[in-house]
Amino acid sequence: MRKILERCPTCHGPLTITEVQCDACGTLVRSRYAPCPFCGLTEDQQTFLLLFLRSRGNLKEVEKTLGVSYPTVRAKLEELVDALPGLPQPQSAPAAASDPRRAVLERLQAGQITAAQALELLRSFSGAPEEASHGGD
Repeated sequence: MRKILERCPTCHGPLTITEVQCDACGTLVRSRYAPCPFCGLTEDQQTFLLLFLRSRGNLKEVEKTLGVSYPTVRAKLEELVDALPGLPQPQSAPAAASDPRRAVLERLQAGQITAAQALELLRSFSGAPEEASHGGD
């Protein structure tokens, strides 16, 4: 059995499911049906979702299974969340914009900067008092 088509093979417009049939008795039902939200996911996204559920949401376990970095797993999870309709978007983006330290830490977690670069940026926000608190390094 094939996966249901989500897009028209000719114009790539959305398709509407209008008919279902019972395999056991042959009953045919015609109406307009909405596809499930998971049907629109790519095969890669569906595979990631199943792995995520099998690991009970443990991203470190997903990381080990896929053999990729933690930021890559987070990026795949964000892509999955963005692909599913009706899920609320996280409110952390405005907080990161208002808190430059948080933005630096998020960039570090995403693998966009190194730990040394993050440390340098964080020290630049605090200035001399931060270095004075280290005592006689």
